[in-house]
Amino acid sequence: MNRTRAVLVTGGGTGIGAATARTLAAAGHRVAICGRRAGPLRAVAARTGALDVVCDIADARQVDRLVGSVTDVFGGLDGLVLNAGVMAQGGVSELAPEDFIAMVSVNLTGAFLVAREALPHLIARHGAIVSVASVAALRASSAMGGYAATKAGLSMLTQSLAVDHAHQGLRANVVCPGWTVTEMADDEMAAFGGERDLDVEAAYRLVTALVPQRRPAHPDEVAAVVSWLLSDAASYVNGAVIPVDGSAVAVDAGTVPFDPRVSLRISPVPGPRQRADDRGHDRMSSGG
Repeated sequence: MNRTRAVLVTGGGTGIGAATARTLAAAGHRVAICGRRAGPLRAVAARTGALDVVCDIADARQVDRLVGSVTDVFGGLDGLVLNAGVMAQGGVSELAPEDFIAMVSVNLTGAFLVAREALPHLIARHGAIVSVASVAALRASSAMGGYAATKAGLSMLTQSLAVDHAHQGLRANVVCPGWTVTEMADDEMAAFGGERDLDVEAAYRLVTALVPQRRPAHPDEVAAVVSWLLSDAASYVNGAVIPVDGSAVAVDAGTVPFDPRVSLRISPVPGPRQRADDRGHDRMSSGG
């Protein structure tokens, strides 16, 4: 970035949020981080010099205090990174209502509350917002319906901020990371790999086997894109939704079997009842 800026990063204690705090602080910017756990925040603050504030962004009163504290210390706000998020697996049929509500509260409502409170300060300085969504906001996957819905909502919330406030000098953009090596993803890989006698590294290789770059991202790679979007170098990038995924969402699933580097197994041929169900669905779809 071309000038020193004051930036607030939500979910800044771990993962992409912590990497973003490190990247921004290393470039000489003033950084505030927030999250619900004091320990990880203090650790990042000790390494980066960031201002750390414990805050549950799903609580409007805590958000009010958060933004007030940050702007009091920094004298204003130039950037906001909406990174805080939680994830519970499950499609619509099996996801517990309380898990869905928790994801909405943090991933979507929390982002709304922080953006709404920070907006006057950002507009005053022609600032920028970057939301960290997910490739789940762009493509549906099995047993992720609630998480995907909240991340898609975050993406549209951010684009709406751009449309509503670009004339006031605000920029608002979205990054959509694919698999990224973070503490949360490590836990997922441990569980996924444990069921298949794979260690964490092998599990990452398996889940990225169809990603053209054939590996997960490092959090610093995502943080670099976030930092660029906050900078003057991205001055005419507004309302953009940028995958940071090794080209995963660019893949045409129907052509994957033609790739000589990929080996696939097919499941048993569907029975007559299943084929009839599929044809019935097709008829209903085509008649709509």
